[in-house]
Amino acid sequence: MIKWMGTLPLGMLFLVSACSTTSSQKIATVNDEENYNPSVSEQAEYYRVQEQLIEKDLPNCKGCIHGSAHELTFTAPLNTYEISPKAVEELGLVNTKFDFPVTWNKQTKMWVKFFTTRGRRHFINYTQRAGRYAPVLSKIMADNGLPRDLIYLAMAESGFQNHARSWAKAVGPWQFMPATGKKFGLNIDWYVDERRDPLKATIAAANYLKTLHGLFGSWELAAAGYNAGEGKIGRAIRMYKTKDFWRLTKGRYLRPETKNYVPKIMALAIIGKNLEVFGFNDIQFEKALDYEEIMVKGNADLYQVAEVLEIDFEVVKKYNPEIVRWQTPNYVENYTLRVPVGLKEGWESYPEKESVIADNYKTYVPKGLTSLNHISRKFKVPLNVLKALNPTVSPTRVTSKSVVYLPFREDHSLKASMYADLYEKPRKHIIRRQNYQRVISSYAKKGKVIKNPTVFYTVKKGDSLWKVAQRTGVPMGTIIKTNQHIVKRRQILPGDKLAIR
Repeated sequence: MIKWMGTLPLGMLFLVSACSTTSSQKIATVNDEENYNPSVSEQAEYYRVQEQLIEKDLPNCKGCIHGSAHELTFTAPLNTYEISPKAVEELGLVNTKFDFPVTWNKQTKMWVKFFTTRGRRHFINYTQRAGRYAPVLSKIMADNGLPRDLIYLAMAESGFQNHARSWAKAVGPWQFMPATGKKFGLNIDWYVDERRDPLKATIAAANYLKTLHGLFGSWELAAAGYNAGEGKIGRAIRMYKTKDFWRLTKGRYLRPETKNYVPKIMALAIIGKNLEVFGFNDIQFEKALDYEEIMVKGNADLYQVAEVLEIDFEVVKKYNPEIVRWQTPNYVENYTLRVPVGLKEGWESYPEKESVIADNYKTYVPKGLTSLNHISRKFKVPLNVLKALNPTVSPTRVTSKSVVYLPFREDHSLKASMYADLYEKPRKHIIRRQNYQRVISSYAKKGKVIKNPTVFYTVKKGDSLWKVAQRTGVPMGTIIKTNQHIVKRRQILPGDKLAIR
């Protein structure tokens, strides 16, 4: 990849990538409805740890997590923010400047106290992993004109864990939700989840954060939008008529998680740039993950690849966290794999590379007439994946004489950790929320909107929508239909004002 691409803004990188045609990630004609997006992959190829990523001529600030912004990185047009003299005096800080705004108040102070006391072990773990990933993430941010100290947003999100997964199904070091990840160019399907790839996910995160900052003109609000969604922050701004994040937190509209999120990032930055001040003197930073790249076929069996390379399958997975199953995607002609340094030559000299193909599938023979759609639901496998594996099987008429290939390795249990996501049950509060939404939608269809309401009911402790309907004599459907701006997003709370006439 040409050297000057590192200085281009992200948007230009997308244009350059879109115009290039590399055989390594060329889309095959089979199953192209997967919308495989090679542009982010091609950009990630530029960020090679061993060649480009570690800025050897850019020293780290003393006592900082590697990749933090410091005097040699503060460049226009980015602003430089200095923490208040009160915080410097109270904490005895050495590094006091940031390229992300840091406010010292009771919320930030609470998080500093947490990470230096009860959460100290968490902070140590985060910081050790930062040695492997933070310099890489920092450079990608800087190359796209964004603050390097946004690495502390990733630290707050996941502690720099590629396999981090939230209850809401946000995944990876930047904790992308599926829809947002796809929106910003990450491929998420049966075979790959690029939210887990630290390079590709950081490129997507840089683009998303740039979009959020463009919307709100504030890094505090951009960070809050990253947590809650731009729509939520936009509605909060309109509701409270302010773009001051701290004033927004005084209202009840934003969730506590979002209110705490921004000061948490600030606290991590304060500690992360003053490790010795807070007693983190003996952090053993993990080494940057150096690697080489090899080209394998689409639908390559990674167990066979590992055998040729004479390494464990888990090592291949470690270097390629975005591959979630046991094979490379079957809808690309070739796939670029990262491997430990020193193994590339052995792979390239292997004479039978073309034969390393996944064909060791489990099979299913139905007892009677069925369909691929039914089998898809039975084994929790996407229908398009089944169709691609069984091109000669009629989707609507699968007989007892048919042999259906399933995308599980023959020697795997269906309960293996690799397939754990298929059997994941939503948490109880998610189920309750889904049930609540169904009830609200059902009643809203029966109700009528009260136009220009003049009579309002103030919700009291212990009230429910049903109780309000009983007390006021107004049908519950009408209350819901008229007050959807409140009841659609959550249950009613004491102090809410509901229009009833």
